[in-house]
Amino acid sequence: MSEQERAQIREVLNSEAFQDKSPREIYATLLDEGRYLCYWRTMYRILAENDEVRERRNQLQHPTYTKPELLARDRNQLWSWDITKLRGPSKHSYYYLYVILDVYSRYVVGWMIAEQENAELAEQLIAETCAKQDIQRDQLTIHADRGSAMTSKSVALLLSDLGVTKTHSRPHVSNDNPYSEAQFKTLKYRPDYPERFGSIIDARSWSRAFFDWYNNQHHHTAIALLTPADVHSGRATEKLQERQAILQQAYAAHPERFVRGAPVVPQLPDAVWINPPKGDAKPSTDVLAVSDLKPVPNQVEPTANNGSDTFGHQADLAYTDTAGADASQ
Repeated sequence: MSEQERAQIREVLNSEAFQDKSPREIYATLLDEGRYLCYWRTMYRILAENDEVRERRNQLQHPTYTKPELLARDRNQLWSWDITKLRGPSKHSYYYLYVILDVYSRYVVGWMIAEQENAELAEQLIAETCAKQDIQRDQLTIHADRGSAMTSKSVALLLSDLGVTKTHSRPHVSNDNPYSEAQFKTLKYRPDYPERFGSIIDARSWSRAFFDWYNNQHHHTAIALLTPADVHSGRATEKLQERQAILQQAYAAHPERFVRGAPVVPQLPDAVWINPPKGDAKPSTDVLAVSDLKPVPNQVEPTANNGSDTFGHQADLAYTDTAGADASQ
């Protein structure tokens, strides 16, 4: 085959009609048109000689998602929220549990159980939780995965109006929302968690007791074995000082029993991350001294809210205040 013929074949292969088609497709199309230039393997060789062997077809290009790197150094700076299914009384019947978690304190600031996953209900829960926690503009970031309620336009507009920054996990990356996932695991591994809930009333009753325990009695390993309510309400300073005093008394009575010297209570972390950055860019995560913890005033108890959504079922908005009293009805 002459150089002129090879140049003509290459020109056809890269023409507007065939530039996004494979040599096999071009070969078959030309035969249907009554033309024969060369065998399709020869077409590949000509393309290879000019370094033009590549994916020629137009294909969907998935966008590049940036890994979220989120930092909380105090309460009400970073919330994580998600929705999980609770099995209903029959097969393929579910109730939907919405939970908003403060990442720094691990305190559940708002929760709700409904019969459907619904953007309007999520919007109502977020709005009332922000009001209860007295969230100011540019104070809070809310992180969630990419469920339909999380990425809905109505929720995005609400957060914009409230001055709240929203972030999302990367698709199919559960580790981008670890705190909500861990909280759901704690919920579903409770000894009294039922195989199924007999009704939505049963689900709300069980969840109300669970969140009271989780916020006010559960000693969380990641927050110095304090309860989420201790940290979120500003009682951490007092609690840690009391514990340190008891350990000092024990050490003074029997120092020989403490082979590593005087015991020190664990301290709260200075920073809590979702996906901490690697290398030198990562800020210090030194622990805070007990005296560095500033209490926040107790939030005003909101009035109970039983709302009816567009589907006609009752949406129970449930909260637990910083003192641990359940405000849902």
